[in-house]
Amino acid sequence: MTVTTTETPPAGGALVRQLADAASYWQPVPANGYVTCIMTDADVGAETPFGVGMQTIAPGGCFVRPHAHDKNEEVIHFVSGTGRIELDDGAEVHRGTPGTTVYIGKNRRHSFVNDGDQPLTFFWLLMPAGLEPFFAAIGRPRAAGAPAPAPFPRPENVAQIEAQTVFAPPKA
Repeated sequence: MTVTTTETPPAGGALVRQLADAASYWQPVPANGYVTCIMTDADVGAETPFGVGMQTIAPGGCFVRPHAHDKNEEVIHFVSGTGRIELDDGAEVHRGTPGTTVYIGKNRRHSFVNDGDQPLTFFWLLMPAGLEPFFAAIGRPRAAGAPAPAPFPRPENVAQIEAQTVFAPPKA
């Protein structure tokens, strides 16, 4: 049976946000870079929960430590720089270059290593959202264009912060 309708669905919301206008945080070691939390479903009243942002990892072997999200799916799109994509604690390794896109399902351990000599920047999409409070809790507020601070440690209660946000329990 074919159903035909002449009704036009209502227009959804819209938001245009410049990168420099989004909340941004310097990140502690081992990433030594910064994260910009661009937008979440709460910003636009979206029906589908999501969070999007950009992360830059400093060169010289800096990395996003191995972790998993037990209730979230993630998409990473490499924008600039080069690095390693490590899945399942390095059991599977891929090259990340500008244009590489990675889908990471729930509970899939992953890490990103900047093994190049330039900053490594990627766009992230997390479904549902939840990285934003984590980055705010472990980082320091950043203004666009501000010089990077000296490397600083992760908070002593980082395990508690992870447990309260979007991270799976640590690997035993």
